[in-house]
Amino acid sequence: MQAKTIRIGTRGSPLALAQAHETRARLMAAHGLHDDAFEICVIKTTGDMILDRPLSEAGGKGLFTKEIEEALLSNAIDLAVHSMKDMQTALPDGLIIGATLPREDVRDAFISLSHASLAALPSGARVGTSSLRRQAQVKRIRPDLEVVGFRGNVQTRFKKLGDGVADATFLACAGLHRLGHADRITERIATSDMLPAVAQGAIGIEIRGADIATARLITPLNDEKSAICVAAERAFLAKLEGSCRTPIAGLAELDGDGLRFRGEILTPDGREHHATERSGTATHAMELGNDAAEELLARAGPDFFRATA
Repeated sequence: MQAKTIRIGTRGSPLALAQAHETRARLMAAHGLHDDAFEICVIKTTGDMILDRPLSEAGGKGLFTKEIEEALLSNAIDLAVHSMKDMQTALPDGLIIGATLPREDVRDAFISLSHASLAALPSGARVGTSSLRRQAQVKRIRPDLEVVGFRGNVQTRFKKLGDGVADATFLACAGLHRLGHADRITERIATSDMLPAVAQGAIGIEIRGADIATARLITPLNDEKSAICVAAERAFLAKLEGSCRTPIAGLAELDGDGLRFRGEILTPDGREHHATERSGTATHAMELGNDAAEELLARAGPDFFRATA
């Protein structure tokens, strides 16, 4: 079916590679191809090279996608596999998200070697995270805890816990499942306690909009339910815009044709918090996300995002 090698662009982290391999496996199953029909092209991104400071201080979203998208635009690769939560809401001209894979568990995972839950952490305990959203949510729920910077891949963070850098940390349940580390999860945090990042747990396949052959190739991989939910969440984020230092969370859930959307914005210290939700039909997913964002913008006031920048 496919005469030329299909080049899949990805970051080189263990999780990114796991997602690229999942995409390859799904393409093989969908089209009866063998693994030699594919080439996994590892591309180092700006985000991979910044290790000395929080990514929010270096520009936030786009740091893990820029170089991969440049490779896509230059025809060096045929498709790119991304964690959708890393994607900017406005894609470069000529690129589109051609498919969204079935979404994994959207929840945050609490991980500790000595405490059974977030609630069980003693006052003054150190929680390691590099996520402004998680930082703000933790400070809102448990203002008595200390939040410390905590970057690195999954194995690095496990080692930091073992070395006592922090008493606990958070990772996405989805990533731990995909890496085979679900057994390391101490507690799965309910979305009612910590609403996840927009598009958390979703994998997107980015292609050139004019590349009809690749669009046809990946069409069987698209999970419509996941795509609808992610579209609602990204519409919410796009309307908010905000600075890279504004914690934003959003989650859309489908039940039949009914869609429930919840969204929130916080200040980094967790002291100011605005949340809302919408219910409607799947056909109005993006309108629901957009409308929820408009409400929060009105409630928070014009200075909210400037104050958190």
